[in-house]
Amino acid sequence: MPAAKKRSYARYTQAAVTLVGQLIQAERKQRRMPLQELAERVGASRGTLQRLEGGDPKVEIGLAFEACTILGIPLFQEDLVGVKDRVEVMRQRLALLPKYARPLQTEADDDF
Repeated sequence: MPAAKKRSYARYTQAAVTLVGQLIQAERKQRRMPLQELAERVGASRGTLQRLEGGDPKVEIGLAFEACTILGIPLFQEDLVGVKDRVEVMRQRLALLPKYARPLQTEADDDF
């Protein structure tokens, strides 16, 4: 089996993942919720939640969002209606864009 390729992340990405982990950890501790309890509610292992709180960018984004939802940490909007409104706006915007992203065709320069 080949060795796993080391992935590098932008500094902004690393900082954002660390921030989400810290938000989750702070809210969990403020609510006096043990890590194991949150892990069970999220549907992940205790170790995965430790990695999430530690800012590991390889933890699934869905787990991070679920933990934030359970703890009441808003990421985009304050409520479900606001998120659904945003989803609808983005759906309409995406409908106006081309189905596939293709690079611009450059005209061939065949003048020798």
